[in-house]
Amino acid sequence: MKTLKFIAISALLAAANTVFAHSNQIHEPAGPMTQETQEQQAWGVAGDARSALRTITLNMGDDMRFSPHHFSVKRGETVRLHVVNQGQIMHEVVLGTQASLHEHAQMMLKFPGMQHAEPYMAHVAPDTSEDLVWNFNRAGSFDFACLIAGHYQAGMTGTFTVTE
Repeated sequence: MKTLKFIAISALLAAANTVFAHSNQIHEPAGPMTQETQEQQAWGVAGDARSALRTITLNMGDDMRFSPHHFSVKRGETVRLHVVNQGQIMHEVVLGTQASLHEHAQMMLKFPGMQHAEPYMAHVAPDTSEDLVWNFNRAGSFDFACLIAGHYQAGMTGTFTVTE
């Protein structure tokens, strides 16, 4: 019986290791956004790059800070976030609510190699940039953060406001 439990636990750990493998690799976008792939979030929905009329550059670096650490958009606006990693290590930006980011950050501490690719995040290798296109269709105050283990805890966070 102990052998069976050991085999089952080993298989689960091996599967988790495969699913949560996260390294300095850049994650490719899931493909073109269609109505089926656009999942509404509290802070908006994936945007179509052709609809983005404005670009906001978000710089991030090894000082564990974003610049700017706050930006504002109008409800319904589709914006291209041009995310620039000026540091020497991998960083990411993830849009969300305080609660969703905190929960995800806790998962990243437990599984630091976790692989994830959602339209509301961009993983950016050192000295490179990525674009994240988002339609901010819900008004309110929201957050963004780098959730790589230790970065969020070091204060690598910011806020954004979606106005009517």
